[in-house]
Amino acid sequence: MYRNLTNEEQQQLVAQGCDAKNWTDVYVKDGFDPQYVCDAHFSGVVKMGNFVREFELPGGLSIHSGINHATIHNCEIGDNVHLYNIHNYIANYRIGADTCIENVNAILVDGRTTFGNGVRVPVMNEGGGREIPIFNHLSASLAYVMTLYRHRPKMIEVLDRMIDDYAESQASDMGEIGDHVCILNCGSIKNTRIGDYAQLTGVSRLKNGTVNSNRFAPTKLGSGVKCTDFIVASGVEIGDSTFVDKCFVGQGCIFDKHYSAGESLFFSNCQGMHGEACAIFAGPYTVTHHKSTLLIAGMFSFLNAGSGSNQSNHMYKLGPIHQGVAERGAKTTSDSYLLWPSKIGAFSLVMGRHTNHADTSELPFSYLIENQSESYLVPGANLRTVGTIRDAQKWPKRDNRKDPDKLDFINFNLLSPYTVQKMWRGREILKELQTLSGMNTEVYGYNNCKIRNSSLVHGDMLYTIGITKFLGNSLISRIEKADIHSLDDLHKALRPDTETGLGDWVDLAGLIAPRSEVSRLMDEIEKGRISYLQIQDRFRQMHENYYIYEWTWAADKLQQIWGCSVDDVSLDLVLQSINNWQDAVVKLDRMVYEDAKKEFNLNSQTGFGVDGDRSQQVADFESVRGSFESNSFVKTVLEHIERKTALGNKIRTNLETLRAL
Repeated sequence: MYRNLTNEEQQQLVAQGCDAKNWTDVYVKDGFDPQYVCDAHFSGVVKMGNFVREFELPGGLSIHSGINHATIHNCEIGDNVHLYNIHNYIANYRIGADTCIENVNAILVDGRTTFGNGVRVPVMNEGGGREIPIFNHLSASLAYVMTLYRHRPKMIEVLDRMIDDYAESQASDMGEIGDHVCILNCGSIKNTRIGDYAQLTGVSRLKNGTVNSNRFAPTKLGSGVKCTDFIVASGVEIGDSTFVDKCFVGQGCIFDKHYSAGESLFFSNCQGMHGEACAIFAGPYTVTHHKSTLLIAGMFSFLNAGSGSNQSNHMYKLGPIHQGVAERGAKTTSDSYLLWPSKIGAFSLVMGRHTNHADTSELPFSYLIENQSESYLVPGANLRTVGTIRDAQKWPKRDNRKDPDKLDFINFNLLSPYTVQKMWRGREILKELQTLSGMNTEVYGYNNCKIRNSSLVHGDMLYTIGITKFLGNSLISRIEKADIHSLDDLHKALRPDTETGLGDWVDLAGLIAPRSEVSRLMDEIEKGRISYLQIQDRFRQMHENYYIYEWTWAADKLQQIWGCSVDDVSLDLVLQSINNWQDAVVKLDRMVYEDAKKEFNLNSQTGFGVDGDRSQQVADFESVRGSFESNSFVKTVLEHIERKTALGNKIRTNLETLRAL
């Protein structure tokens, strides 16, 4: 494709201020027009494409592709590349077609590098022991297994070797800048690979990393950004002097406003602004927007961290070895504090300061509240709050991932075998506390927390409603999809398609799956029977088969409730389950409705209509917030009640026809 310069081309280049250490090492394509190369200095082997098109810069300014005021060493430059005002030099890079690089200090590869692949990140434990090698295709599920299953050293050894082999396959002494890339007003870029359509504007420093990007999901790095020893996935946005060191940043993440992240893993759709992260495993949708908020030495997912939230792992004598876990959907309020080690249950809310190392993982959807330096637990309280339902609805809508090749498999279900098994066990725990301490005990002790009697009773009721709703959802879905004309058809429809799904379920940082399937996969990894791509396929299969496995689990629980198998269940028992489901859905929605009403009460209107009377206060409030009846969420709740009531009536009516057969 390339040829040496003609004498005429060389002479014209010299006349335009160009020089070369050895002109015979400069190659061009047929059709090369030297008029677009000025004040360029070449050394090593340099290959140039043709410069025929113009670029349009922000503001509408058009510039022609070519090279002007640049020192180029050992580079391959694609067609229609624009290089202008390179203050130092570009060395050892392949630059793709239609790429614009302007006003940059230096871009170079210095020796053999893996571009961030294989960098060890000491996640969760600053003292080491959970080091994760990052690489371009790291998924949240794989990272979860490698982080938390250190008790399977053979599996960790095999996975480490897999990733190291991949890192070695990426190693090179030549860097790559993809097609349609824009790099403007940047500082130093060293040992960094940059994917197609990436946009780098005002970046301060990139060193030893990869910026993955493509036309579906361009990655954008902005003013003052500094990244070292990093992998950035497609569709990421990092700006405003954010600092990233030894991190993997997953698809669709947004870091901005001077955020600082060190030695951490971030997966799909995380957001970090103002605050700081150190040695954290941030599963999908881990969000922190506030100044003075610190996330440290913990595992989180679907987290919303309140202003000034903090955790500490510094109550130690042998180094910073403590760590904590906040299971999916947990929230921390403003100025909350957790002293690690602690484990917070799924979809729980943390308020106040907690230094007693609470473990609430078996009591999900709870409030953990500080009262006079004591940690009080309110089981199940978050099941009935409007905030929980709103969160569950917003997460799928806020999926920023545009890349068709998604690294993380995310289950957004609020109720699943993972959370419902915890509620099932939670009920058993609450009943056991009553048995051991007495029905009339005022305050119960549990895992360094206190539970008031009224909270315990109410929690048991809420868990029952949640379990009933989930099992009914699964039952209704199964019946809806079947063609039922007899009791035998009903029994057949209720028969699980597989035994997979029985037993405990786990949340692999977004992927909800049966523990048995995860264990089977780990066994295969240990035996060396599976490649990384096959591991990712297995995670995909678990995700795609979720509802098949879910029914196996739900059917098992229903059989325990019915006291018989699905092959022997009576029509009356099925109809009773549907009635119970209908009641549970309506009761829970009514609780959410009443909770939403609090947002429109007199206290919420304080500060509105400041210079008027009560009527003006109401008018001002409604002009800003709207009325309760017109609120879109409220309407959705009421519509949900009507829709589910109608569905239950329809299913029940259809099944009643079986009595005549």
